[in-house]
Amino acid sequence: MSAVFKGFAALITLALVGVWLLPQWAPVQAVSWSPPPNPGLTGVYSPNQALAELTLMPVGPAPEHVACDNSGALYTGLDGGAVLRRASSGEWIRLGTTEGRPLGLRPDDQGGLWIADSIKGLLHMSAEGAVRLLADKIGDEPLRFVDDLDVEQSGHIWFSDASQRFDYRQVALDFFEGSRTGRLLRYDPVTQRVDVMMDGLFFANGVTLGPGDAYVLVNETGMGRVHRLWLKGARAGEQDIFVDALPGTPDNIRFDGVDTFWIAMPSLRASIDALASLPRLRAVLSLLPLPLLDAAAQPASFVIGVNLEGEVIHNLQDQSNPFNYITGATACGDTLYLGSLRTQAVGMLSLP
Repeated sequence: MSAVFKGFAALITLALVGVWLLPQWAPVQAVSWSPPPNPGLTGVYSPNQALAELTLMPVGPAPEHVACDNSGALYTGLDGGAVLRRASSGEWIRLGTTEGRPLGLRPDDQGGLWIADSIKGLLHMSAEGAVRLLADKIGDEPLRFVDDLDVEQSGHIWFSDASQRFDYRQVALDFFEGSRTGRLLRYDPVTQRVDVMMDGLFFANGVTLGPGDAYVLVNETGMGRVHRLWLKGARAGEQDIFVDALPGTPDNIRFDGVDTFWIAMPSLRASIDALASLPRLRAVLSLLPLPLLDAAAQPASFVIGVNLEGEVIHNLQDQSNPFNYITGATACGDTLYLGSLRTQAVGMLSLP
Protein backbone atom coordinates (compact mmCIF):
# COMPACT_ATOMS: atom_id res chain seq x y z
CA MET A 1 0.00 0.00 0.00
CA SER A 2 2.83 2.37 0.79
CA ALA A 3 4.25 1.96 -2.71
CA VAL A 4 0.83 2.69 -4.23
CA PHE A 5 0.40 5.70 -1.96
CA LYS A 6 3.85 7.00 -2.87
CA GLY A 7 3.09 6.56 -6.56
CA PHE A 8 -0.21 8.41 -6.21
CA ALA A 9 1.45 11.20 -4.24
CA ALA A 10 4.11 11.52 -6.93
CA LEU A 11 1.43 11.73 -9.62
CA ILE A 12 -0.43 14.47 -7.71
CA THR A 13 2.82 16.38 -7.20
CA LEU A 14 3.63 16.11 -10.90
CA ALA A 15 0.15 17.35 -11.81
CA LEU A 16 0.45 20.33 -9.46
CA VAL A 17 3.87 21.22 -10.86
CA GLY A 18 2.44 20.96 -14.36
CA VAL A 19 -0.45 23.28 -13.53
CA TRP A 20 2.03 25.75 -12.03
CA LEU A 21 4.43 25.65 -14.99
CA LEU A 22 2.03 25.32 -17.91
CA PRO A 23 1.05 29.03 -17.92
CA GLN A 24 4.66 29.88 -18.71
CA TRP A 25 4.23 28.16 -22.08
CA ALA A 26 0.75 29.50 -22.76
CA PRO A 27 0.08 31.76 -25.79
CA VAL A 28 -1.51 34.37 -23.49
CA GLN A 29 -0.22 36.52 -20.64
CA ALA A 30 -3.42 36.26 -18.64
CA VAL A 31 -4.33 39.00 -16.16
CA SER A 32 -7.22 39.49 -13.76
CA TRP A 33 -9.96 42.04 -14.29
CA SER A 34 -13.13 43.08 -12.50
CA PRO A 35 -16.18 42.80 -14.76
CA PRO A 36 -18.97 45.37 -14.45
CA PRO A 37 -22.27 44.17 -12.96
CA ASN A 38 -24.06 41.65 -15.15
CA PRO A 39 -27.87 41.83 -14.91
CA GLY A 40 -28.37 38.68 -16.97
CA LEU A 41 -31.57 38.28 -18.96
CA THR A 42 -33.73 40.21 -16.50
CA GLY A 43 -35.63 43.48 -16.44
CA VAL A 44 -35.32 45.33 -19.75
CA TYR A 45 -33.30 42.36 -21.03
CA SER A 46 -35.91 39.70 -20.19
CA PRO A 47 -36.16 36.90 -22.78
CA ASN A 48 -38.69 37.17 -25.59
CA GLN A 49 -39.24 35.83 -29.10
CA ALA A 50 -39.10 39.11 -31.03
CA LEU A 51 -36.53 37.63 -33.43
CA ALA A 52 -38.71 34.62 -34.21
CA GLU A 53 -40.14 36.65 -37.11
CA LEU A 54 -36.74 36.86 -38.83
CA THR A 55 -36.59 35.99 -42.52
CA LEU A 56 -33.30 34.99 -44.09
CA MET A 57 -31.66 36.22 -47.28
CA PRO A 58 -28.88 33.86 -48.50
CA VAL A 59 -25.70 35.72 -49.33
CA GLY A 60 -22.57 33.65 -48.53
CA PRO A 61 -20.28 32.72 -45.64
CA ALA A 62 -20.33 34.86 -42.50
CA PRO A 63 -21.84 38.23 -43.50
CA GLU A 64 -20.58 40.02 -40.38
CA HIS A 65 -22.33 43.28 -41.08
CA VAL A 66 -24.73 44.96 -43.51
CA ALA A 67 -24.34 48.59 -44.63
CA CYS A 68 -27.02 50.77 -46.24
CA ASP A 69 -26.37 53.86 -48.39
CA ASN A 70 -28.61 56.89 -48.92
CA SER A 71 -30.36 55.23 -51.84
CA GLY A 72 -31.21 52.16 -49.78
CA ALA A 73 -28.65 49.90 -51.49
CA LEU A 74 -27.21 47.18 -49.23
CA TYR A 75 -23.62 45.98 -48.89
CA THR A 76 -21.93 43.20 -46.95
CA GLY A 77 -18.53 41.54 -46.60
CA LEU A 78 -17.87 37.81 -46.48
CA ASP A 79 -15.32 35.42 -45.08
CA GLY A 80 -12.64 35.17 -47.78
CA GLY A 81 -12.64 38.89 -48.61
CA ALA A 82 -15.57 39.33 -51.01
CA VAL A 83 -17.57 42.55 -50.78
CA LEU A 84 -21.10 42.45 -52.21
CA ARG A 85 -23.75 44.97 -53.24
CA ARG A 86 -27.41 44.06 -53.50
CA ALA A 87 -28.87 45.02 -56.86
CA SER A 88 -32.38 46.42 -57.30
CA SER A 89 -33.36 42.97 -58.60
CA GLY A 90 -32.52 41.52 -55.17
CA GLU A 91 -29.45 39.69 -56.42
CA TRP A 92 -26.15 40.10 -54.55
CA ILE A 93 -23.40 41.21 -56.93
CA ARG A 94 -19.70 41.00 -56.15
CA LEU A 95 -18.29 44.53 -55.93
CA GLY A 96 -14.71 43.38 -55.34
CA THR A 97 -12.45 41.73 -52.79
CA THR A 98 -10.12 43.00 -50.10
CA GLU A 99 -8.29 39.66 -50.04
CA GLY A 100 -8.57 39.94 -46.28
CA ARG A 101 -11.53 39.86 -43.90
CA PRO A 102 -13.87 42.87 -44.33
CA LEU A 103 -15.81 43.64 -41.16
CA GLY A 104 -17.09 47.20 -40.70
CA LEU A 105 -18.48 48.89 -43.85
CA ARG A 106 -19.57 52.47 -44.55
CA PRO A 107 -20.88 53.59 -47.97
CA ASP A 108 -19.21 56.64 -49.51
CA ASP A 109 -22.42 57.60 -51.39
CA GLN A 110 -20.62 57.18 -54.71
CA GLY A 111 -21.16 53.43 -54.94
CA GLY A 112 -18.01 52.62 -53.01
CA LEU A 113 -17.19 51.79 -49.40
CA TRP A 114 -14.92 52.63 -46.51
CA ILE A 115 -13.87 49.28 -45.06
CA ALA A 116 -12.42 48.11 -41.76
CA ASP A 117 -10.61 44.95 -42.76
CA SER A 118 -9.31 42.97 -39.80
CA ILE A 119 -6.37 41.65 -41.81
CA LYS A 120 -5.56 44.36 -44.36
CA GLY A 121 -6.34 47.49 -42.32
CA LEU A 122 -8.37 50.60 -43.13
CA LEU A 123 -9.36 50.55 -46.81
CA HIS A 124 -11.45 52.26 -49.46
CA MET A 125 -13.13 50.32 -52.26
CA SER A 126 -14.42 52.23 -55.27
CA ALA A 127 -17.67 51.49 -57.07
CA GLU A 128 -15.56 49.59 -59.61
CA GLY A 129 -14.00 47.42 -56.89
CA ALA A 130 -10.57 49.08 -56.80
CA VAL A 131 -9.05 48.85 -53.32
CA ARG A 132 -6.89 51.59 -51.82
CA LEU A 133 -5.02 51.18 -48.54
CA LEU A 134 -5.51 54.10 -46.15
CA ALA A 135 -3.76 52.81 -43.03
CA ASP A 136 -2.36 49.56 -41.74
CA LYS A 137 0.02 50.88 -39.07
CA ILE A 138 0.68 53.64 -36.57
CA GLY A 139 4.23 54.77 -37.18
CA ASP A 140 6.10 51.49 -37.55
CA GLU A 141 3.58 49.53 -35.51
CA PRO A 142 1.26 47.30 -37.59
CA LEU A 143 -2.46 47.37 -36.83
CA ARG A 144 -3.34 43.80 -35.90
CA PHE A 145 -7.13 43.86 -35.83
CA VAL A 146 -9.00 46.71 -37.54
CA ASP A 147 -12.64 46.04 -36.67
CA ASP A 148 -15.21 48.78 -37.38
CA LEU A 149 -15.47 52.40 -38.51
CA ASP A 150 -17.57 55.48 -39.09
CA VAL A 151 -16.91 58.64 -41.10
CA GLU A 152 -17.35 62.23 -39.94
CA GLN A 153 -18.72 64.91 -42.23
CA SER A 154 -15.25 66.48 -41.94
CA GLY A 155 -13.77 63.37 -43.55
CA HIS A 156 -12.09 62.01 -40.43
CA ILE A 157 -12.50 58.25 -40.13
CA TRP A 158 -13.00 56.83 -36.66
CA PHE A 159 -12.12 53.16 -36.37
CA SER A 160 -11.35 50.49 -33.81
CA ASP A 161 -8.27 48.34 -33.37
CA ALA A 162 -9.69 45.45 -31.35
CA SER A 163 -6.40 44.11 -30.00
CA GLN A 164 -2.71 44.86 -30.19
CA ARG A 165 -1.92 41.28 -29.14
CA PHE A 166 -4.03 39.01 -31.35
CA ASP A 167 -5.49 39.01 -34.84
CA TYR A 168 -8.84 38.04 -36.35
CA ARG A 169 -8.04 34.32 -36.25
CA GLN A 170 -7.22 34.47 -32.52
CA VAL A 171 -10.22 36.32 -31.06
CA ALA A 172 -10.63 33.84 -28.18
CA LEU A 173 -7.04 34.39 -27.04
CA ASP A 174 -7.67 38.09 -26.43
CA PHE A 175 -10.55 37.21 -24.10
CA PHE A 176 -8.55 34.51 -22.31
CA GLU A 177 -5.69 36.97 -21.80
CA GLY A 178 -7.75 39.99 -20.72
CA SER A 179 -4.91 42.47 -21.24
CA ARG A 180 -7.21 45.21 -22.64
CA THR A 181 -5.14 46.55 -25.52
CA GLY A 182 -8.03 47.68 -27.76
CA ARG A 183 -8.07 51.25 -29.10
CA LEU A 184 -10.26 53.85 -30.78
CA LEU A 185 -8.31 55.49 -33.60
CA ARG A 186 -8.84 58.44 -35.94
CA TYR A 187 -7.56 58.72 -39.50
CA ASP A 188 -7.03 62.17 -41.04
CA PRO A 189 -7.41 61.92 -44.85
CA VAL A 190 -5.47 65.15 -45.37
CA THR A 191 -2.36 64.29 -43.36
CA GLN A 192 -2.89 60.50 -43.63
CA ARG A 193 -2.08 60.38 -39.95
CA VAL A 194 -3.57 57.89 -37.47
CA ASP A 195 -4.00 59.04 -33.88
CA VAL A 196 -4.93 57.05 -30.78
CA MET A 197 -8.01 58.69 -29.26
CA MET A 198 -8.88 56.08 -26.61
CA ASP A 199 -6.98 53.03 -25.36
CA GLY A 200 -7.08 50.38 -22.65
CA LEU A 201 -10.25 48.82 -24.08
CA PHE A 202 -11.08 45.15 -23.61
CA PHE A 203 -11.61 44.30 -27.28
CA ALA A 204 -12.58 47.56 -28.99
CA ASN A 205 -15.34 46.78 -31.45
CA GLY A 206 -18.28 48.67 -33.01
CA VAL A 207 -17.91 52.38 -33.80
CA THR A 208 -20.60 54.93 -34.64
CA LEU A 209 -20.98 58.71 -34.61
CA GLY A 210 -23.86 60.36 -32.79
CA PRO A 211 -26.24 63.09 -34.01
CA GLY A 212 -24.44 65.93 -35.74
CA ASP A 213 -21.10 64.18 -35.10
CA ALA A 214 -21.29 65.58 -31.56
CA TYR A 215 -19.69 62.41 -30.18
CA VAL A 216 -18.38 59.02 -31.18
CA LEU A 217 -19.27 55.72 -29.50
CA VAL A 218 -17.12 52.61 -29.30
CA ASN A 219 -18.15 49.21 -27.92
CA GLU A 220 -15.93 47.50 -25.36
CA THR A 221 -16.94 43.90 -25.96
CA GLY A 222 -15.17 42.20 -23.05
CA MET A 223 -16.64 44.57 -20.47
CA GLY A 224 -20.16 44.70 -21.87
CA ARG A 225 -20.33 48.47 -22.27
CA VAL A 226 -20.24 51.40 -24.68
CA HIS A 227 -17.85 54.35 -24.31
CA ARG A 228 -18.48 57.88 -25.56
CA LEU A 229 -15.94 60.51 -26.62
CA TRP A 230 -17.37 64.00 -27.03
CA LEU A 231 -16.19 65.81 -30.16
CA LYS A 232 -18.11 69.10 -30.03
CA GLY A 233 -19.49 71.60 -27.56
CA ALA A 234 -18.54 72.36 -23.98
CA ARG A 235 -17.65 68.71 -23.30
CA ALA A 236 -15.37 68.24 -26.31
CA GLY A 237 -12.53 65.89 -25.39
CA GLU A 238 -14.35 64.35 -22.42
CA GLN A 239 -15.04 60.61 -22.13
CA ASP A 240 -17.88 58.85 -20.35
CA ILE A 241 -19.79 55.58 -20.36
CA PHE A 242 -22.85 55.74 -22.64
CA VAL A 243 -24.23 52.25 -21.87
CA ASP A 244 -23.00 50.04 -19.03
CA ALA A 245 -23.59 46.60 -17.55
CA LEU A 246 -24.90 44.87 -20.67
CA PRO A 247 -25.62 41.14 -20.22
CA GLY A 248 -24.15 40.38 -23.65
CA THR A 249 -20.95 41.11 -25.54
CA PRO A 250 -21.61 44.19 -27.72
CA ASP A 251 -20.21 43.80 -31.22
CA ASN A 252 -21.28 46.36 -33.84
CA ILE A 253 -23.28 49.49 -33.10
CA ARG A 254 -25.12 51.66 -35.64
CA PHE A 255 -26.98 54.95 -35.34
CA ASP A 256 -30.19 55.06 -37.37
CA GLY A 257 -29.72 58.77 -38.09
CA VAL A 258 -32.70 59.76 -35.96
CA ASP A 259 -32.90 58.61 -32.36
CA THR A 260 -31.78 54.99 -31.95
CA PHE A 261 -28.48 53.15 -31.69
CA TRP A 262 -28.74 49.45 -32.62
CA ILE A 263 -26.35 47.14 -30.74
CA ALA A 264 -25.79 43.50 -31.71
CA MET A 265 -24.65 41.08 -29.01
CA PRO A 266 -23.42 37.74 -30.40
CA SER A 267 -22.99 36.02 -27.03
CA LEU A 268 -23.76 36.34 -23.34
CA ARG A 269 -21.17 37.54 -20.84
CA ALA A 270 -21.58 34.89 -18.14
CA SER A 271 -18.80 32.53 -19.29
CA ILE A 272 -16.31 35.41 -19.67
CA ASP A 273 -17.10 36.95 -16.29
CA ALA A 274 -16.78 33.61 -14.49
CA LEU A 275 -13.07 33.40 -15.35
CA ALA A 276 -12.20 37.07 -14.79
CA SER A 277 -10.36 36.47 -11.50
CA LEU A 278 -8.67 33.21 -12.59
CA PRO A 279 -5.76 34.21 -14.87
CA ARG A 280 -3.73 31.05 -14.24
CA LEU A 281 -6.64 28.84 -15.21
CA ARG A 282 -7.25 30.93 -18.35
CA ALA A 283 -3.59 30.63 -19.26
CA VAL A 284 -3.74 26.84 -18.96
CA LEU A 285 -6.97 26.68 -20.95
CA SER A 286 -5.43 28.84 -23.69
CA LEU A 287 -3.18 25.90 -24.57
CA LEU A 288 -6.24 24.13 -25.98
CA PRO A 289 -6.96 24.29 -29.74
CA LEU A 290 -8.63 27.54 -30.80
CA PRO A 291 -11.87 25.86 -31.96
CA LEU A 292 -12.37 24.57 -28.40
CA LEU A 293 -11.75 28.04 -26.97
CA ASP A 294 -14.23 29.56 -29.43
CA ALA A 295 -16.78 26.98 -28.30
CA ALA A 296 -16.60 28.40 -24.77
CA ALA A 297 -18.69 31.38 -25.91
CA GLN A 298 -22.42 31.23 -25.17
CA PRO A 299 -24.06 32.20 -28.50
CA ALA A 300 -27.14 34.38 -28.38
CA SER A 301 -29.82 35.81 -30.66
CA PHE A 302 -29.80 39.24 -29.10
CA VAL A 303 -30.11 42.81 -30.40
CA ILE A 304 -31.04 45.93 -28.46
CA GLY A 305 -31.90 49.49 -29.41
CA VAL A 306 -30.99 52.36 -27.10
CA ASN A 307 -32.12 55.98 -27.29
CA LEU A 308 -29.99 59.13 -27.24
CA GLU A 309 -29.69 58.86 -23.46
CA GLY A 310 -28.39 55.29 -23.65
CA GLU A 311 -31.64 53.80 -22.32
CA VAL A 312 -32.86 50.47 -23.70
CA ILE A 313 -36.01 50.99 -25.76
CA HIS A 314 -35.94 47.79 -27.86
CA ASN A 315 -35.06 44.29 -26.68
CA LEU A 316 -35.05 41.76 -29.52
CA GLN A 317 -34.33 38.13 -28.67
CA ASP A 318 -35.06 34.52 -29.53
CA GLN A 319 -32.54 32.33 -27.77
CA SER A 320 -33.84 29.21 -29.53
CA ASN A 321 -33.33 30.72 -32.99
CA PRO A 322 -30.58 28.99 -35.05
CA PHE A 323 -29.78 32.43 -36.50
CA ASN A 324 -27.54 33.42 -33.63
CA TYR A 325 -24.16 35.01 -32.92
CA ILE A 326 -25.55 38.24 -34.37
CA THR A 327 -22.71 40.70 -34.94
CA GLY A 328 -24.38 43.63 -36.68
CA ALA A 329 -27.76 45.37 -36.86
CA THR A 330 -28.49 48.11 -39.40
CA ALA A 331 -31.76 49.97 -39.91
CA CYS A 332 -32.51 50.68 -43.58
CA GLY A 333 -35.94 51.93 -44.62
CA ASP A 334 -38.48 49.98 -42.60
CA THR A 335 -36.23 46.93 -42.13
CA LEU A 336 -33.57 45.92 -39.64
CA TYR A 337 -30.79 43.89 -41.31
CA LEU A 338 -28.75 41.51 -39.17
CA GLY A 339 -25.32 40.04 -39.85
CA SER A 340 -23.72 37.00 -38.24
CA LEU A 341 -20.37 35.23 -38.30
CA ARG A 342 -22.03 31.80 -38.14
CA THR A 343 -24.53 31.88 -40.97
CA GLN A 344 -24.71 31.97 -44.75
CA ALA A 345 -27.48 34.55 -44.76
CA VAL A 346 -28.50 38.03 -43.68
CA GLY A 347 -31.43 38.26 -41.27
CA MET A 348 -34.31 40.67 -41.96
CA LEU A 349 -36.90 41.98 -39.53
CA SER A 350 -39.50 44.73 -39.76
CA LEU A 351 -38.38 47.61 -37.58
CA PRO A 352 -40.20 47.65 -34.24
